[in-house]
Amino acid sequence: MIQSLGSIDFKLLICKTKMDTASGNKKYDNKMSLSVDPGICGFTCTVTATQTNKRAVRVDIIESKCQQIQLLSQGLSGEISLKQLFLPLTRNPVYLAAEKAGCHFTCTLPAAILKAVEAAMGMALPKTVSIVFGTPENEKGSTDGK
Repeated sequence: MIQSLGSIDFKLLICKTKMDTASGNKKYDNKMSLSVDPGICGFTCTVTATQTNKRAVRVDIIESKCQQIQLLSQGLSGEISLKQLFLPLTRNPVYLAAEKAGCHFTCTLPAAILKAVEAAMGMALPKTVSIVFGTPENEKGSTDGK
């Protein structure tokens, strides 16, 4: 399933839970992939969120030529837990890693990462997100900043 109406496209890769026959434990295979076009900088990337257990997701950021996003990716080397997902921005590990990496404060990637984590945990449905410049009279928006 893919929706490509805006700047963040969700693609549901796998969404199921399996039982590990050897141990009898649940094995999580929920995986969400997003294509992110953050805007004027042109540094598109792909975010993959993979559920590792009931309350945690591993995030991978690939295909970005932006140095700050590469640093952000390195800063997210662990898992994001359910508890961390809902921390305020000032304590949220994604936003803290983005700040430490020197990401521009209006970069849409941190929000996209959190959307991917939510969807991979099954806490949100994958739906395309967009930011469109324009006025109420111009509902389609403008991509040239006018």
